[in-house]
Amino acid sequence: MAQAKSGDTVKVHYTGKLDDGSVFDSSADREPLQLTIGESRIIPVFEQAIIGMEPGELKNIKIPSEQAYGPHREELVRTVDRSILPADLEPKVGQRLNATHVDGRTIVVRVKGFSESSLTLDANHPLAGEDLTFDIELIEIV
Repeated sequence: MAQAKSGDTVKVHYTGKLDDGSVFDSSADREPLQLTIGESRIIPVFEQAIIGMEPGELKNIKIPSEQAYGPHREELVRTVDRSILPADLEPKVGQRLNATHVDGRTIVVRVKGFSESSLTLDANHPLAGEDLTFDIELIEIV
């Protein structure tokens, strides 16, 4: 049977879990993820784990945070004056907002906390600082 190799386009089902067992993403209820191995469009360790798999094969991998979305960086957490935000904004913890970086780029931030006068925003990836575990099933080599 054929084994997946670099350059192959493959379809995989996956379930991603945190250390506490909670599922943060899964393709179980949707179409499998299709990717070309070597294009680096996903976490490299995840992509490398598919190499050598055969259709129908299952694999479980653990990816330390440093090889996934990196450590949680406190310098990416900022408290801003609420007056710089639209007056009609009713923030909720976990809400995603678009913010403009000092260099003009638009970045996505999450509301970490708020008060009457300020908002604490986090520009880290939501999975930064988390070790990830994936159950992967190679569905097919296209």
